[in-house]
This record gives sequence, C-alpha cells and structure tokens, in this order.
Amino acid sequence: MASIHKEQTLDVDGDKAWARLRVVADAHKLFSPVLVDCQLNGDTRTVRFANGMVVTERILAVDDARRRVAYAVQDGPGMAYHHASMQIVDVGPGRCTFIWITDFLPEEVGSNIAPLVEQGSSALKRNLEV
Repeated sequence: MASIHKEQTLDVDGDKAWARLRVVADAHKLFSPVLVDCQLNGDTRTVRFANGMVVTERILAVDDARRRVAYAVQDGPGMAYHHASMQIVDVGPGRCTFIWITDFLPEEVGSNIAPLVEQGSSALKRNLEV
C-alpha cells in the first residue's frame, strides 16, 4: 500500500483550525479553490474539484478529542482503496500543525493524489490564516 504524509505548519490557533476542519460539509470553503463544491448527505460527502473530478467520500470519524477527521473515498478514479485522515496538533501559542495522511491502492494513483494533497494543504493554510 502506498501512503502520502503531509505536514503543514499553520500560523493560527489550533482551536480555530479544528473548528473549521471538523465541519466536513464545508470542505469546499476550507480547501477553496482546489474544491469548488461539497454536498453532505448523512455520512457521505461528495466533493467536486476545480479540475472537474467528482469524488464520493464516506466520513468515518470526526474526533473532537484528537482533532481528527477520517474518511474513505468510495469511487475515486482508478483507485481500489483509499483512506485518509486529517488532524490538527498544537505546536505553540497561535500555531498548529495540519497533518494529512492518505493511504491508497494501487500505488500508481499516487501521481494523481500527491498534487491534490499539496494544493489542498496550501489552500487550507491560506484560508485559515486570513
């Protein structure tokens, strides 16, 4: 199984970052402009990327104690398996770290996923630090 592990330091309080990340229905706002739309129906979230790709994700956990969201892509193009988690960890006053871990199969889809993780992490940083 292949994995991508991305850490992004944020110049924002961890409580503020978590308050935004935990609202899984607003992913298109937090990850704008990478995501342009998001619909939540129960524990199923459908997101539309700026490149036109649409993906359905099952929300597995919104863990307030660990400030962690976990989800699995149900129908990603070319993917046999996909699971990801996003977490906020305090690192000091007014600073935190955003951790995004993505596991997937087959390994070859990593060349499609990696740029989206990079772009998404950068978008989250810009949108939170305003």
